[in-house]
Amino acid sequence: MTGAGVAVIAVLVLLLFGTGFLLGRTARPVRTSDVGTPVEHATFETLHTASLAAPPLRAGLTEESARRSARGLRSLLGTDALCLTDRDRVLVWDGEGDHHGADVMRDVQELLASGRDTAFHSDCGDLDCPLRWAVAVPLTVDHRVLGTLVAYAPRESAVLARAAGEVARWVCVQLELAELDRSRTQLIEAEIKALRAQISPHFIFNSLAAIASFVRTDPERARELLLEFADFTRYSFRRHGEFTTLADELHSIDQYLALVRARFGERLSVTLQVAPEVLPVSLPFLCLQPLVENAVKHGLEGAAGPRPYDSVRAGNDPIRITISALDAGAEAEVVIEDDGTGMEPERLRQILRGEGGTSTGIGLVNVDERLRQVYGDDYGLVIETGVGAGMKITLRLPKYRAGVHGS
Repeated sequence: MTGAGVAVIAVLVLLLFGTGFLLGRTARPVRTSDVGTPVEHATFETLHTASLAAPPLRAGLTEESARRSARGLRSLLGTDALCLTDRDRVLVWDGEGDHHGADVMRDVQELLASGRDTAFHSDCGDLDCPLRWAVAVPLTVDHRVLGTLVAYAPRESAVLARAAGEVARWVCVQLELAELDRSRTQLIEAEIKALRAQISPHFIFNSLAAIASFVRTDPERARELLLEFADFTRYSFRRHGEFTTLADELHSIDQYLALVRARFGERLSVTLQVAPEVLPVSLPFLCLQPLVENAVKHGLEGAAGPRPYDSVRAGNDPIRITISALDAGAEAEVVIEDDGTGMEPERLRQILRGEGGTSTGIGLVNVDERLRQVYGDDYGLVIETGVGAGMKITLRLPKYRAGVHGS
């Protein structure tokens, strides 16, 4: 089920619960300042309470998320006490009679095994305890029972049993969204790992070889290059955050190009044009470096496999790469252009469709897909190329997008 589909289900469940069940619960007094009918007020109050309980549950079914959401869930049900469990233990008890918590896992064992709602009378020797009856509902995601929601009351109540089922289904929707968020995070991490794997061992070997060549002839240059290499690899393999800033990404590119220059010298000419106001703009981590590496690879080192277009450029002619990051109103426009060998447009389309083989164009495809995931299909790569005409890659980055923050 897609995230949009799950969200629609969540809204429908809340609307049904707000307009149906709340008609049968004891309504709170309506203040004179409230606008609308009592039913409308109850519906809006329910939706508001649910919106407060939802964010913690988006972290999954944990002790912390249960603790932060329990009071809101009990308010939705209007019950004396509420308990949330996972498969092994009680996560939180909210309300009266917390001494019942010791027996909860025993009472829900059959439910955890069958996945079916159950109701039971609570065995309590305390004559002053109001909790005499309970209904337990499974919390399931993808047909897996993750835990239970248990609501307690002074007496049997068909209304409470139905309401507990509706609230539990709403909780399940939030947990399913948490699973989708987790899957998305894992996908992004896998994509970044693929980019890291693409930082060619060949490039690392050649960089270290270039550094070694300066050890005797120019020790200070060797030291500077070694520091550049250390900073570049530290940034590329960092473990925190899926987003970075344009300033940090451009700094990493500068370190990468310093290592390339150490090997190719004057054969590489780079022009950098950056508007200071776009430096704080956030973007997906490792978005630009693969594009610059692509320009270097096709210009200086050649594409993987035979190079039928070598005749276009003499072996020692310099490759010119231009990198610009300019202000474009609500967006930053980044352009990476080279005057290398280029390629057939149809070949480029095959690569972007993932038909380039296991090692060809991984960086281009990866960056294009991640930009579309984060910003939408209008923000994919725009690539212009032709045989012997080099390549120009343009991408647009919104200066602000909710949830996109560089770290």
